[in-house]
Amino acid sequence: MTQADLPRVSGSRRVLRRLLRHRTGVVGLVLSALFVLVALAAPVIAPVDPAAVDFDQVLQQPSLALPLGSDELGRDQLARVIYGIRASIVVGVLSVLLAVVVAVPLGLIAGYYRGFADTVVSRLTDTLLAFPFLVLAVGLAAVLGASMVNAAIAIGLSQVPNLIRVMRGEALRLAGEDYVAASVAAGARGTTAMFRHILPNAVNALLIQITVAIPLAIIGEALLSFLGLGVQPPEASLGVMLSAAQTYLAQAPWLVVFPGLAVVLATLAFNLLGDGLRDALDPKGQR
Repeated sequence: MTQADLPRVSGSRRVLRRLLRHRTGVVGLVLSALFVLVALAAPVIAPVDPAAVDFDQVLQQPSLALPLGSDELGRDQLARVIYGIRASIVVGVLSVLLAVVVAVPLGLIAGYYRGFADTVVSRLTDTLLAFPFLVLAVGLAAVLGASMVNAAIAIGLSQVPNLIRVMRGEALRLAGEDYVAASVAAGARGTTAMFRHILPNAVNALLIQITVAIPLAIIGEALLSFLGLGVQPPEASLGVMLSAAQTYLAQAPWLVVFPGLAVVLATLAFNLLGDGLRDALDPKGQR
C-alpha cells in the first residue's frame, strides 16, 4: 500500500481538530465563511437593488434607514458593499481556479520529467516572477479589456508563476520517494505516477498556497476595478466604490470607510485561515 492509498478520513479529522485549536485560524475560518455566505446570498440579504438611484437621498449619513449611508447618486451603500463583496469573492475563486488548472499540470511535468520540460517551464516562470503580481495583473487586464471576466483571467494568469513554483518543488521532492519509484518499476506510466501518487500528496502545499492566492486576488480585483479595468459601473464593486468616493472624501468619508473595511477584512480573513491551515497541515505538529 502506497502513501497515496492510506485512508484520508482520520487525517482530515486530525487536521480539522488542529485547525479548530488554532485561535487565529478559527477567526479566519469564521470570517471567510461569512464572506462566502454573503457572496452566495447577496440577492437575498441586500435590502435594495445596488444600482437603484434615489436623488432624494444623495450622500445621506449612516442611519437606521441607511445603515451604511448612501452615495452621490443616492444608492444604498449597504447593498453595494454586499454586491461588492460578491464580486470580490467570485473573481477571487475564479482566478484561483484558473491558476490551479494552468499551473498544476505545468508544475507536475517540470518537476517529474525535468530536463528540457523543466528548463522551459522554469525560465518562463522566472520571467513572469520578475514582474510584481499587481503590475502583471494590470498589464494583462489592459490587454484583455475591462470586464469582470477579463479581470479574473488577468489575476488568475498572474497567480500562475507562484503556483507553478510550489507544484514543481513538491513534484521534485515527491518524485524521489520510494513509493513513486516502486510504482514506476511496476509499470506505471508517468501520468499515473504524477496524478495518482505525487499530486494527492502535494495537496497540502497547494491548499496553503491557494489560501494565500485568494486574498491577493481580492486585492487585485479591487485595484483593477479602481483603475477602471475590472467591474464596470453601474455594477457594484469595492474598487469601483473606492474610486468614485475620492471626490467626496471630506464630505462623505463613509463612502471610503465601509468598502475599504470590507477589503481589509476579506483579505485578513483568508490570510488568517491560511496561517491556521499551514500549522494544521504541518506534519511535524500532528499527533
